[in-house]
Amino acid sequence: MSKNYETVFIMTPVLSDEQAKETVSKYKKILADNGCKIVHEDSWGLRKLQYPIQKKTTGFYHLIEFQGDGKVVADLEIAYKRDERLLRFLTVAMDKHAVAYSIKRRSKVKA
Repeated sequence: MSKNYETVFIMTPVLSDEQAKETVSKYKKILADNGCKIVHEDSWGLRKLQYPIQKKTTGFYHLIEFQGDGKVVADLEIAYKRDERLLRFLTVAMDKHAVAYSIKRRSKVKA
């Protein structure tokens, strides 16, 4: 049974635009190869971090919402841990309220 998940990762600010896009497409490919359906994707751009991570004070944030099997999360997070371009990441399972909020938030952005 597929569930809804939301993953956010922070890329190091020293990446070029092309390198950042390449990093995002790498993770989208991992999801696609594991039979996941990407529901929504949002690049939040360069943001200031709450506290320095690896002596960096900013990072490129990227969010991907997807539907898939729970086993893919483990594969995804192993890939995250091996990637030196990422500062932090978080993947959460979304309940029905989070999914409803996400749909409502996206419709407000479009309007």
